[in-house]
Amino acid sequence: MRFPMAMTLNPARFRVAAMAAAVVLLWAMAATAAVAQFRLLMFEQDGCSYCRRWNEDIGPAYPKTAEGRAAPLHRLDIRAPLPPAVTLTGRRPVFTPTFVLLSDGTEVGRIEGYAGDEFFWVLLDRMLRDAGWQAPAPAAGPASGPDRPGP
Repeated sequence: MRFPMAMTLNPARFRVAAMAAAVVLLWAMAATAAVAQFRLLMFEQDGCSYCRRWNEDIGPAYPKTAEGRAAPLHRLDIRAPLPPAVTLTGRRPVFTPTFVLLSDGTEVGRIEGYAGDEFFWVLLDRMLRDAGWQAPAPAAGPASGPDRPGP
């Protein structure tokens, strides 16, 4: 029995298609594996006036920014034990607030204290870029603007 042309399997074309699919799959797996998982730990304590300022200036907007999406914020009391999956490369935080950037659970940068929103964003952006993060390109159009709140 002969099958119509559309139903016959050409072995050469099948091999090419299978190889192309394998290459795409390997590329996708490598790209996924290469993406670091960032987290930003905020060590704070009750009564910390600089923590309160950060919470007022940055807190509400942080999760809505590209940085906040790249490195979700996790708050820790400075006296609490470290979560088991966290490895600090420097000393344990002493000052509040202290922000520790983690890449796959290991410290890759830190900001001690809070000197205002402009300093925070610049230092955080530098830490993220040093760790390999690339900010998304801004959207084109008249309504595009910074992802962060203004002064």
